[in-house]
Amino acid sequence: MSGVGQQDGVEWQGGVPVAQRFDDPYYSLEDGLAETQHVFLGGNDLPGRFHDGFHVAELGFGTGLNLLTTWDAWRARGQTGVLHYTSFEAFPLTKDEMSRALEAFPVLADLAARLVDVWDGQGGVLDLDDTLRLTVIEGDARATLPAWQGQADAWFLDGFSPAKNPELWGADLMQQVANKTAPGGSFATYTAAGHVRRALSAAGFEVARVPGFGRKRHMSVGRLAPPP
Repeated sequence: MSGVGQQDGVEWQGGVPVAQRFDDPYYSLEDGLAETQHVFLGGNDLPGRFHDGFHVAELGFGTGLNLLTTWDAWRARGQTGVLHYTSFEAFPLTKDEMSRALEAFPVLADLAARLVDVWDGQGGVLDLDDTLRLTVIEGDARATLPAWQGQADAWFLDGFSPAKNPELWGADLMQQVANKTAPGGSFATYTAAGHVRRALSAAGFEVARVPGFGRKRHMSVGRLAPPP
């Protein structure tokens, strides 16, 4: 998750990192891995849609948990070819913060070690494996996303809470998400906030509110509507 705020630093609540600037955890206090699997993989009908060259894009890299969960699903499926993963992150964690956060997920330990090994807290193009092409674009997504030349098959919209990080959920940015989505592409997000769903619908997505993870009753998913 990422966004624009005032205070720096990470606090830890029971081993879960919490961004001080947003007073919001980087992943679910209940089970971050299960949340990612439910919201971002399940919400985008993954791994069923995977194919060589499939491209995931994400608003908010955070701890890298979404990446590792997706990569793990790619490998578990025995998928051949290359997975492309591009993430937009305004406030990258340090190597130590990332390492500590990912210790909570021993099932991902091997992949986490590869990420932490190459992570320098600045993003860029990171070489983890021949099956993965990871790019983390540092900066405010409102500036960096319009300049991006790629297109995503699936979006993980994982900024901090819209109530605490409204800059990452505005109508203009949601339009840019749609503009950078491949035909038939999808999005998923943990939030079901009405203004977010309306912005995504206005941008061209067919939006649905579906059951959320844990204590969150609802989340949002959608597919880019075909041109009229």
